[in-house]
Amino acid sequence: MYQPTRRSILRTTLAGGALWAALGCARANEDPPTAQPKAAPKPKTPALKKAVKYAMVGGAGTVREKFDLVRECGFEGVELDSPLEIDRAAVVEASKASGVAVHGVIDSVHWQTRFSDPDPRTRESALKALLGAIADAKTYGASTVLVVPGAVRDAEKENFQQVWERSQAEIKKAIPAARAAGVRIAVEVVWNDFLTTPEQLVKYVDEFEDPAVGAYFDCSNMIKYGVAPAEWIQKLGPRLLKVDFKGFSKAKGWVPIGEGDEDWPAVLTALAEVGYTGWLTAEVEAGGRDHLRDVARRMDAILQRP
Repeated sequence: MYQPTRRSILRTTLAGGALWAALGCARANEDPPTAQPKAAPKPKTPALKKAVKYAMVGGAGTVREKFDLVRECGFEGVELDSPLEIDRAAVVEASKASGVAVHGVIDSVHWQTRFSDPDPRTRESALKALLGAIADAKTYGASTVLVVPGAVRDAEKENFQQVWERSQAEIKKAIPAARAAGVRIAVEVVWNDFLTTPEQLVKYVDEFEDPAVGAYFDCSNMIKYGVAPAEWIQKLGPRLLKVDFKGFSKAKGWVPIGEGDEDWPAVLTALAEVGYTGWLTAEVEAGGRDHLRDVARRMDAILQRP
């Protein structure tokens, strides 16, 4: 079980002190009873960029046509899977021509070929896939590679501690390649029963002791585990590299963006507080022009954009 460190306790103490100091200043500067009440300050809104997973762009079309459609529907970036049967030169050209950035790459074999697998040959294959994703990210000019470190399944072969140790050992081997490529490895937590609290994810990332490894946070995935997304963001702080965007309801399951249990105003405030100014990437089912426009419209409504 995770135990708080002196550093985490100090961070919490300092944060609490700053909060109380701020409250004291606010009370000291309150207007007298006869003064006109001031308008409530608008909540902080971070500078964020909308993106989609490339796999969401449904229908036929060339790479260039799909990038143009992404731009037409109001998105600034995409994330591509790796490995992927695609003309990488065409991706680079389409990105330049459309102005749609490839901001990230997804190591898409992490479920079947896991860093935490009991078989060392499978772990070796997982590392090879990660190195390939890093190479793709360099080609595209992407800044991150998304990885799921493992899954707690068979308690005798792949328990929590084994997943922790095995996955860290393999990911560490990829850090030199990530540094050389100018790419960061972004660890995402999903429904894999591993790293199910923000404290665990913070500790897992910090143990690498290298800025080449950070966190990729999905606001909807973590609702299942009972801690509010905003609290995750606040605790991840500068470790937060990227954010996924979708909708989840405890009563209904996966729902369209904006119809789930996410407290989006609290999420946006938390992102602003930790200084996050990066990408928000939609991760929903694939579709054509009308579907993608609807996704963009739903994201804009949450972001309070016209």
